[in-house]
Amino acid sequence: MTNYWLCITNEENWNIMRKQKVWGIPERYKGLIGKVRKGDFLVFYVSPKKIAGVFQAASEPFEDRKKIFSHEGFEKREIFPHRIRVEPVLLPEKSVEFDHLIQKLKFIISKTKWMGYLRRAMVPIPKEDYDLILSTIAK
Repeated sequence: MTNYWLCITNEENWNIMRKQKVWGIPERYKGLIGKVRKGDFLVFYVSPKKIAGVFQAASEPFEDRKKIFSHEGFEKREIFPHRIRVEPVLLPEKSVEFDHLIQKLKFIISKTKWMGYLRRAMVPIPKEDYDLILSTIAK
């Protein structure tokens, strides 16, 4: 069964991820990335407030302690060791503002407190939300 994820990152690590085709998360979210399977779809939310693209998991999760990501905004020793390889599905020329999607997304139950849903590195989302995001950024 295919799963769908919203992955939260900053601009610098978004650019690194696109070039390296590897997504990594902090140690404390090891269990979360452990649920990702090859073939799952990952929508990337890049702070502040934009959807920048969609990728597909091209590997099972693995651990790699080589420093490739920026730790800006994180502890200096953070290397995001829990990773998956990814392949692009859709990279729009211009990012889509997240604000326009909040009221329509089912995984965000409290629309006024939507930021609380993005406090982790990854969030599972329903297929309907994935389809909505995909159709919005494909325009």
